[in-house]
Amino acid sequence: MKGKPMNKQFWKATAIRAVRTFLQVVLAVWTAGTLITEVDWKMLLLSAVSASIYSVLTSLLTGLPEVEYQQHIYMSAEEPEDSWIEEEGDTDEE
Repeated sequence: MKGKPMNKQFWKATAIRAVRTFLQVVLAVWTAGTLITEVDWKMLLLSAVSASIYSVLTSLLTGLPEVEYQQHIYMSAEEPEDSWIEEEGDTDEE
């Protein structure tokens, strides 16, 4: 994942993405059938599980932009607010 640590936040986001992918495939295949009795449930579940596995593998290989963005925000928030204020006597003016 491009040298980034795989922390709890990464795994949570990866799981959410995999579950969403699973449900999207289930709904896409299910609604493609004309009647609920005509749906090949074995094929539907195998397709959904495969898509979820590919989603997790993609997350591992390429990372998750939403996690990287949130980590950037948290790192920025940890900086002290007054770090830009110069202490007395640190001015270059003479």
